[in-house]
Amino acid sequence: MAPDSTSSGSRKFGHVVRGAITLAVLAILVFGAGVVTGAGTGGRILADNLPLFGDGLDSTPDTTVDLSDFWKAWNTLDAKFVETSASSTLPQAREKLWGAIEGLTDSYGDPYTMFLPPEEAKIFKEDILGNFGGVGIVLGVNEDRILAVIAPLKGTPAERAGMHAGDLILAIDGTPTDGMSTDEAVKLIRGEKGTPIVFRIFRDGKMSDITVIRDIIQVPTIDHGYDANSGVYTITLYSFTGTANRLFAEALLAFNKSGSDKLLIDLRGNPGGYLQSAVQIASRFLPKGELIVTEDYDGKKENGEHRSTGSPGILEGVTTVILIDKGSASASEILAGALRDHEVATLIGTRSYGKGSVQELVEIGGGSLKVTVARWLTPSGDSISAGGLTPDIEIERTAEDREAGKDPQRDRAIEFLTTGK
Repeated sequence: MAPDSTSSGSRKFGHVVRGAITLAVLAILVFGAGVVTGAGTGGRILADNLPLFGDGLDSTPDTTVDLSDFWKAWNTLDAKFVETSASSTLPQAREKLWGAIEGLTDSYGDPYTMFLPPEEAKIFKEDILGNFGGVGIVLGVNEDRILAVIAPLKGTPAERAGMHAGDLILAIDGTPTDGMSTDEAVKLIRGEKGTPIVFRIFRDGKMSDITVIRDIIQVPTIDHGYDANSGVYTITLYSFTGTANRLFAEALLAFNKSGSDKLLIDLRGNPGGYLQSAVQIASRFLPKGELIVTEDYDGKKENGEHRSTGSPGILEGVTTVILIDKGSASASEILAGALRDHEVATLIGTRSYGKGSVQELVEIGGGSLKVTVARWLTPSGDSISAGGLTPDIEIERTAEDREAGKDPQRDRAIEFLTTGK
């Protein structure tokens, strides 16, 4: 169906509203740069952060596939297509090839597998290193191409403006998002610091417009502190950056010095980050050699296992609760899944996002092919991408709760930590 079809948009939107909202996250962080990924440093990194491959890949034609229909279509378009006022300029051969590759990747039905033509690939790489005005949201898209907020980051313009995890984005500065990819959305969202951008969002059955002022985004990492009234020590981790393990170790040291035996780890709205950071933090809770997460390559290569290094960290006799919600994704799910499966922590909140796949980035013809190569499995063998993690104790935090300054999820966690039930 045409992306600008009103009937198409109505059916898609109705389908999402009536059914469960299942997002297929592309892990695109709309920060200052529009897209933020981490650079590989020798080890495997999470799907948010892509290792780059290029040489040694097979380009031999598959002779078992009959491409006569493809070439018939190619030659028919060359021979018969007439440019009109509704069409753009005639594509060059290279542009037609890029379009064919995009169609091939779309046929796999995986929102993580995509081809970025050279212009988009260039923006992608510039964004990794550059500084552009952004809003501070983690942006996802579902199978019907409905854009959504996975999580606004703490202290960013998006959070200050009132955007919430799970908000559906229907329009950006008046441009409808029906059929829009995250890459297209990023082009609209990025802009100069200090300039406004208007999001039309759908939340709890209502549509509204939210104006956000772009800024240079500083990604937060951690907060922690002791509550003398409850005796609970809270560590809030906002993202798994390259410094997250060191900062978490400092927070654990403060926790141990506090004398508390009740630890609350808040991973709500944490979109993930470096796999290595998640493994390092989990290693502070698990004995050396315990399995943290498995990379399942579905038989195409040997599975990879990430195990605990047994780093110094948590003391004996500590009760731990982890808060998760639909904004907890990727590395957050790896950490929470590992500690829950090893019966080290109890999960409280709502189902996590379900970002459990690994991508590699391959350079092709000046563009970039991002392809899913593996999925993450928790120690018990559960696939994170199969619907996310279900908490041991489920409790919602509604928009009304947020507006009233209430946090029933945190309250329930403190109740569990202080009463044991």
